[in-house]
Amino acid sequence: MAALLPSLAVASVVATGAAPASASGGTTDTGSLAAIVQMTGAQKFWEKGYNGSGVGVAVIDTGVARVPGLDRPGKVIDGPDLSFDSQDPGLANVDEFGHGTHLAGIIAGSDIAPTDSKKGCSTCFGNSPYTDTTKFEGMAPGAHIINVKVGAFDGSVDVTQIIAGIDWVVQHRNDPGLNIRVLNLSFGTDSIQSAQVDPLVFAVEQAWNAGIVVVAAAGNDGDKPGPLADPAVSSAVIAVGSTDPHSTLQTSDDTVADFAQHGTNARPVDVAAPGISVLSLAVPGGFVDQNVTTGKVGTRFQRASGTSQSTAIVSGLVALILDKYPAATPDGIKMLLKGTSSDANDKSGKDKNYLGSGVASLTAIDSLLSGIVSGLLHLVLPALTGGNGTGTIEDSRGTYHVMIGDSALVGEVDIFGHPWSARTMSNSTRARNTWSGSSWNGNVWAGDHYDADGGWASATWTANDWTGNPWSGARWSDAVWTGARWSGARWSGARWSGARWSSAGWDGARWSGARWSGARWSDALWS
Repeated sequence: MAALLPSLAVASVVATGAAPASASGGTTDTGSLAAIVQMTGAQKFWEKGYNGSGVGVAVIDTGVARVPGLDRPGKVIDGPDLSFDSQDPGLANVDEFGHGTHLAGIIAGSDIAPTDSKKGCSTCFGNSPYTDTTKFEGMAPGAHIINVKVGAFDGSVDVTQIIAGIDWVVQHRNDPGLNIRVLNLSFGTDSIQSAQVDPLVFAVEQAWNAGIVVVAAAGNDGDKPGPLADPAVSSAVIAVGSTDPHSTLQTSDDTVADFAQHGTNARPVDVAAPGISVLSLAVPGGFVDQNVTTGKVGTRFQRASGTSQSTAIVSGLVALILDKYPAATPDGIKMLLKGTSSDANDKSGKDKNYLGSGVASLTAIDSLLSGIVSGLLHLVLPALTGGNGTGTIEDSRGTYHVMIGDSALVGEVDIFGHPWSARTMSNSTRARNTWSGSSWNGNVWAGDHYDADGGWASATWTANDWTGNPWSGARWSDAVWTGARWSGARWSGARWSGARWSSAGWDGARWSGARWSGARWSDALWS
């Protein structure tokens, strides 16, 4: 499975009781988006009318729930559901886990309709209706989310599902109403092969070359040395680390969060963003909501810490840049963000490998002459040709595997047990034709056309197996698929942007303030 990183980690400010004084958490709570938009200069773009309107941000994750803040028509557009949940009509496209919704809220959540006026607003801190502190607003409240679900209700997922999702985004980026310009990847695997041959790295680099700004989580294994998570290890994408704001709005005293993943001299983090106790939308009744009580704020919100949250913040900033400069290239945006990032305190002993160029900020961009910025943003570097994607899918999975019963998905096969030819798939990925109608790698994964009401309908997966262990049978055909337990890869099996799931255990994971060592989940119940 793909070692995914649920972005969880230690929180310095945790509210576990009543709801915050306002939906935004207020500007003095440095885990609130009302504070983070000031720290990162996002409100300066808002005040000039740039809120991400028209920009599509694809979120490949555990799905996105239409909770308040994400329930306005057109705010969330469903792509295909490539997760194991897709076979249950009641779960298709829906986030039953809680991670994808939390990130979507950070990126583009909004309690305010685009036509709302700030007239008479006594709680606004700037010249924009989106700075009303009684409302919840994401980084780019005018942007829309394209929901590509790959993680099931318990987070289980394989790398082949993720690559299929990335390929789908590339091929459908220009579909009517989508305009996918940003791809948020708040997860990663602990791949054990070179980025030069890794299939997941190759997939994201082809997305970058197609004009999509790929923003990827550095990972949360900061307690041990090692490279960035895959695919953030790609030198093409924007690799995002996390900082601790230390309860202040200035970044000069920020330090690297203790969970932030190590980089290397060859591939450090590009930029960082606040990642401590970030307040965003919860999924009432979801896996996290039921099993992770630490960090819950009222019934609507959840705090979470990790490079997943930091990645979502940067994705929102990118959407704001693209609203103002729609012709900007991925290379230009990356260079601009790195060149205008804010200083942070690195006296913690953690060097640029953790922090990159500093804390991502639009403040300096806003103060530069528009002509200079526009010229830089049109920069196009030579298309990446170093990687070839011909490595093994097994090594891309790293040390974690999705399982059903006693059978693990291993080797050069996809989730249907069909052979994986790295060379064939890399050639198709480069040619942008891995998807043919509803088929990918010879499998019928999803519907082949868009329906305004139902999105891309999920296809019925017929009998398939891996290693001789069939997994269609009654559980799939009788619509009781949710009774199956896919252990081993709970939205990661490795590190879903922060936490580590080992087999059915939540081992060493940190969700918004609580460190759980050695504790284990049993059948989705905390025991």
